[in-house]
Amino acid sequence: MPGTTTWINAVQHSHERFVDLVRPLAADEVEKQSYNSEWSIAQTASHLGSQAEIFELFLDAGLSGKSVPGGDVFGPIWDRWNALSPAQQVAESIRSNEAFVTRLTKTSSEERANFSLSMFGTDQDLAGLAALRLGEHAVHTWDIAVALDPAATVSADAVELLIDRLPQTAARSGKAVEDIGQFTVETTAPDRTFLLTVNPDVSLEPTDNAAADVLRLPAEAFLRLVYGRLDQDHTPAEVSDPRLPALRRVFPGF
Repeated sequence: MPGTTTWINAVQHSHERFVDLVRPLAADEVEKQSYNSEWSIAQTASHLGSQAEIFELFLDAGLSGKSVPGGDVFGPIWDRWNALSPAQQVAESIRSNEAFVTRLTKTSSEERANFSLSMFGTDQDLAGLAALRLGEHAVHTWDIAVALDPAATVSADAVELLIDRLPQTAARSGKAVEDIGQFTVETTAPDRTFLLTVNPDVSLEPTDNAAADVLRLPAEAFLRLVYGRLDQDHTPAEVSDPRLPALRRVFPGF
């Protein structure tokens, strides 16, 4: 399994990609719609910035042994970010994400070994916290990237790590449908095989068993499918399967 440093390096790389995308944009460009139909590029940056603040609070809690902050702390943070102008949202997001990444990368070996945090009903070590941040950051960075370049993909190093966390993501975000049942998913780059069940409950489990009825697609595309970002216009040309419309309803996005 990837170590803590690997996850932290991927978070740092995702931040660098985000900065490379948004820093050159003019004030009117950051008001362009992102992949999310309800958020502009600036609003997506704002979300990443406010969440960087919140994740820094999580980091503090796990390092100090304190409880995670509650929802009463998050509201004022979101309100403050929502009140910023689009240009401010982008600039402050760069600053906030940089601060979190710096804190993360400067944790000592002892801090990494002793880190413990109970959140979302699970106990997380520092690698787990970084993994949660990477899943959010890499995908929302793609939301910005694809608004600027329709051919954009999620960073390969993020896909390499996040593909093995998709079972947890699928169970949390999936919605059962009756149109399809259980079948095998095979991915490439990296190669993985999963058993996907969408009825009566959604589950995704690694498997060594090959099956005749297989959905084959790049891991990057499957990652976006589970995150609700594999619409018809952003599906690789080589991926064609009659189950895709139903699967898009199973994974509507978040």
